[in-house]
Amino acid sequence: MSKTEISSVLREPRVVVRKMLCLSQREEPGIFVRRSIGRFEFSYFDPFLVLDDFSITTPAGFPDHPHRGFESVTYMMQGNIKHEDFTGHKGIVREGGLQWMTAGKGIVHSEMAEGQGTIKGLQLWINLSSKHKMAEPSYQELPSKDIAEVEEDGIKVRVIAGEALGAKSTIYTRTPTLFLDFTLKPGAHLQQPIPSMWNSFIYVLEGEGVFGTQESSPTKAFHVLLLGPSGDGVEAWNQSSTPLRFVLVAGEPIGEPVVQYGPFVMNTKEEIDQTIDDFENCTNGFEKAKH
Repeated sequence: MSKTEISSVLREPRVVVRKMLCLSQREEPGIFVRRSIGRFEFSYFDPFLVLDDFSITTPAGFPDHPHRGFESVTYMMQGNIKHEDFTGHKGIVREGGLQWMTAGKGIVHSEMAEGQGTIKGLQLWINLSSKHKMAEPSYQELPSKDIAEVEEDGIKVRVIAGEALGAKSTIYTRTPTLFLDFTLKPGAHLQQPIPSMWNSFIYVLEGEGVFGTQESSPTKAFHVLLLGPSGDGVEAWNQSSTPLRFVLVAGEPIGEPVVQYGPFVMNTKEEIDQTIDDFENCTNGFEKAKH
């Protein structure tokens, strides 16, 4: 889709309704996280549970821990992270690469920094509807070279999920999701469609940009911007002298009750209680946890 075609589609740009700075917090020795979605004052943005901008210094990481009821997306910005789960699935998500994990009925896995120095990336947690919460665990993994990427008119996009500038991701999303990594050169202007009624937000990674309307004040790195529900897309301008990089994330709301207990996300307290029992007793999806 050309820039001209995008402009003809975008009739009512969304506006920014909330803007928050994401401070770096030390979670464990060697681990720092900037949390946007999932923080105390903004715990859930249907269907999104968490977005973490993480920094991990070797040999730190996240040893064995369980999940149930959602999907996690790990997108590496710098360095590599190695992972292994209780089924024997293991590997390395390398710089620029992606892992889309469906925890479903249950998974126990570890994620540890690989190599020397500091690794950086994003991890997004996406809720699953009740019909998918107990799906069999699965993975979709893409190395950097296989992520759809296009560049035109001073705009580069890497398509993690969904479609932009005519490029389409191969990732299957049980919860319909748009996840785009944009870089705008100085002077560039973006118009990106967003499906009607989807919730959407922007997280600024580098530089400074103007979002929503051209009269808005510039937004610098490490801010999250919530976009209003009305409108068919978002506009962004890079009016600075340096590149602007940000991710745009949007998803179809599930509209179901959410009860979360740490790494478990279900619809009722009774389901959470059952999940805790299943994990502790290594049953109903957690059988391999005992090993």
